[in-house]
Amino acid sequence: MTATTPLPAQPELTAELAADLAGASLALAQRFSAGATMWCLAPAFTPHAQHIAVEFVHPVVVGKRALPAVALTGPDLVDQVRMSARSGDIVIAVARADDPDVGAVMRRAPAWGVTSIWIGNGPRPAPGAADHVLWVDDPDPRMPATGHFVLLYHLLWELTHVCFEHPGLLTAPSECTDEVCITCSDEGRLAEVLTVADGSAVVRTARGTETVDTLMTGDVADGDLVLVHAGMAIGRVPDEFDEGTEGPR
Repeated sequence: MTATTPLPAQPELTAELAADLAGASLALAQRFSAGATMWCLAPAFTPHAQHIAVEFVHPVVVGKRALPAVALTGPDLVDQVRMSARSGDIVIAVARADDPDVGAVMRRAPAWGVTSIWIGNGPRPAPGAADHVLWVDDPDPRMPATGHFVLLYHLLWELTHVCFEHPGLLTAPSECTDEVCITCSDEGRLAEVLTVADGSAVVRTARGTETVDTLMTGDVADGDLVLVHAGMAIGRVPDEFDEGTEGPR
């Protein structure tokens, strides 16, 4: 009889991870209350994307709200999210930090106006790679098969509904929209290039589509990420997802 290596034990739900779950759940409740749809990705673990969508769409507890969630699978995930997600939506992914498709989606999420949640294990994504990171530092590649990720998104679902029970929490602070606001006047907003023309480009930002001058950046191409300020693309953002990952904290 051949001995088999047991699966890794369930990691501890640390105080740090619990706080991350609480923050992500509040963000989900606020987004869903404003009419968001959640788009679920798991390129290497498709059942997780499908399970998350089912969990939110078909609540098993009587009286809980059914929440719009869709699993996106197959090739061209970046294009699928680009075409599907609206400003105000949510994208949640189960993937390692070096997954190129998930990395590309997460990098574009601010330009699309989408709240991003990343679940995974092993080396962490770079700081700021997603709005909310729910991470297990254990690098064992079998971790997705242990049920720990299932526990995380079950808790995420339950805590989201706990937030619904407190209506005062469901209105997110409004963002400043004053074009001459002193705080925001030097802001460089992330944008994704949609089409280009001589000296200008149509870009997608969290506020919608805009036409910007590209004199400062030079040639840009469809799909490039740029920073936009005062009607101009003021810099190009490198689009490689090979900048390294953060080690365990």
